[in-house]
Amino acid sequence: MTEDAGVGSLKGTVAVVTGGASPHGIGRATARLLVARGAHVVVGDVQDDAGQALEAELGHSLIYRHLDVSSEADWASLMDAVIDRFGNVTALVSCAGIALDGTIESTPMADHDRVIAIDQTGVWLGIRAVAPSMRSAGGGSIVNISSVAGAVGQPCLGSYSAAKWAVRGITRQAASELADSGIRVNTVLPGFIDTMMGGQGADQRESLRLNKGHSGATVPMGRIGEPEEVARLVAFLVSAESSYCTGADFVIDGGLLAGPLAEAADWG
Repeated sequence: MTEDAGVGSLKGTVAVVTGGASPHGIGRATARLLVARGAHVVVGDVQDDAGQALEAELGHSLIYRHLDVSSEADWASLMDAVIDRFGNVTALVSCAGIALDGTIESTPMADHDRVIAIDQTGVWLGIRAVAPSMRSAGGGSIVNISSVAGAVGQPCLGSYSAAKWAVRGITRQAASELADSGIRVNTVLPGFIDTMMGGQGADQRESLRLNKGHSGATVPMGRIGEPEEVARLVAFLVSAESSYCTGADFVIDGGLLAGPLAEAADWG
């Protein structure tokens, strides 16, 4: 891939992207863009068929490895594969995540534990896994994907919201611990993005398409975002162009957290 190669070049970057196999996800869009800008990328995910298809398409600069982000053993295996193929890791983008419906009271503990294991512990384990390699490389950049649900309460997403709030805390702790090693750590908080987190089939995509107008109506910019838009923000944070950014939250939500756009007739 050559598009965007001269914009925020990432030549020489070795990046791990978790959750990068989902066909319509932020992780896959990010992996594609990092490759387009010159990076070598290792995608880690549990969707093996989709991940292997992505490797077949971009295999010169991208490899896929099975990764359950909640497994220390999987992280160790992935790091061995990365270093063997491309050398030390200089970027980590933690996109892997799941969202299960339920309030704090109604969510079964098994569901809560699963969300926390993937969305929260997976981020923590990722930092632990890559930090020594980044230190050996002389530094690096870690980008953790949270959510606007990690900035406000989110009805019926009790465990997901709790985990995404925790990601912001993990980011700041890691930023303070790793700064003297030249490792930057930041968080991205997407709003409504056209991904497949809520389902894997054509029916779910059609449902999302039909609901775009409703979702967009709550966003001042009047639409939901695309994975590629989030990927461009992530690429900036991976690159040296963000060299003085660490421990920060970067919101990409079309103004959602700013509040609904008031009609002129509502003005006093």
